[in-house]
Amino acid sequence: MKNKLTLILLTAALLISAASCGGNTSPSATTVSDTTTAAAPAASDSSADTAPAAPETTAPTETAAPAESVKTIPEDSEYVIENGITERMKALSVLNEGNRARLAKAMKKALNGEPLTVAYFGGSITQGSSAGNDLCYARLTTDWFEKTFPNSKITYVNAGIGATGSYIGVYRADRDVTCKNPDIVFVDFSVNDTTEHTQRNIASYDGVMRKLWFSESSPAIVTIAMTMENGTSFQQYHSEIAEAYDIPMISYHDAILDVIANGHIVWDDISDDDIHPNIPGHAVLTEMITSYLQGVLDDLDSIDTEAESDLSVPFNSDKYSTATLVVPGSPENTVCKGWDIKQENFGNFGDCWRIMSKDGNFDGIEPLTFEVEAKSIGVFYGKMTAKGGTFDVVVDGNIEKTINSDFKGGWGSYVEAEEIIDFDECGRHTVEIVPHTGEKSVFTISALALTK
Repeated sequence: MKNKLTLILLTAALLISAASCGGNTSPSATTVSDTTTAAAPAASDSSADTAPAAPETTAPTETAAPAESVKTIPEDSEYVIENGITERMKALSVLNEGNRARLAKAMKKALNGEPLTVAYFGGSITQGSSAGNDLCYARLTTDWFEKTFPNSKITYVNAGIGATGSYIGVYRADRDVTCKNPDIVFVDFSVNDTTEHTQRNIASYDGVMRKLWFSESSPAIVTIAMTMENGTSFQQYHSEIAEAYDIPMISYHDAILDVIANGHIVWDDISDDDIHPNIPGHAVLTEMITSYLQGVLDDLDSIDTEAESDLSVPFNSDKYSTATLVVPGSPENTVCKGWDIKQENFGNFGDCWRIMSKDGNFDGIEPLTFEVEAKSIGVFYGKMTAKGGTFDVVVDGNIEKTINSDFKGGWGSYVEAEEIIDFDECGRHTVEIVPHTGEKSVFTISALALTK
């Protein structure tokens, strides 16, 4: 008995000793909660040059979360872009596996030879900046659908517009996406949404999810989280919404910053500036997305296509469920004496109202005037690299906001957005755009943004 007791004590001592030396050994894998993110705090300053930190991991403990909420992250291994993404990158890129019912339903349609419409909704990365129309992730992901489902006619919708975030996105969702009756929509506004308007962007991203989800074609949604070189991303806020609604999220942010932090590649390998993936970067993002999609396809027979996510209760706000745009040609009563309608697709957004003066004098010019039913009002206007000026937004006779459209020295003219006023109830309102006198000024108004 004494010998047996001695053996037990000796065994326990060895186990304790081994545990205390665990930091000197490399585990074959790391387990992390699937709610743990490596997102750096989003920021509006895109010029920051701090190096991204490696994603945090949590070592296994006796009090680990239940198995269903824990995923295994393989240990680090060599990553060479030409050889394809590693198993670790695949695991890190699936920030939220999400409910896959609608994806499975869409894939079954395609397998049956029915047509499939796949849409991509986002900013300049989605549009294809730094990669082009044929080599951007949206086109390459669509190529995967075409190769995987050769008997289905795949319709490709690229609804990316540079410099647009969730606030502009929620207003143009119906015009640019839901009217196409998509079966699947990929959404990315992660480097366009900034903490300059944190709460507005959270609410509008929530609105994007709900507008898409409840649209007539009931599409599957896959969200994407990108990153700037310094780790800036709105992922931490977007992921909370994706997790609440159990919508899939693919994190380029987590996977790419991990391999950079571990010394396998440098940022310049996958981007030619501090934001946009280049051709190799778009290819890497495509691998992450299609790896996830292949997993859905492999599990197709076990996915209950009727057990969808529940978006009946808003995560943050239902404010933008009625978001609509007034643009040139809209039926609303628009008075625009002295303002021309320019059919030039300004900022890739579409037609716009414009007025200009060689000497900057707008005395005697009628304001651009709208008579609308609205509960909240916003303005989309041209931020100009040349001849930008200042204008007032007047609502019901009161100057609610003064906006400076000057962007001299910037990267290019584009459509910017400003939320002007909220009311307690929907009502009839008069909105006027009144230019200030300046030097050789030009003013471009792309849309009035309304909720009802």
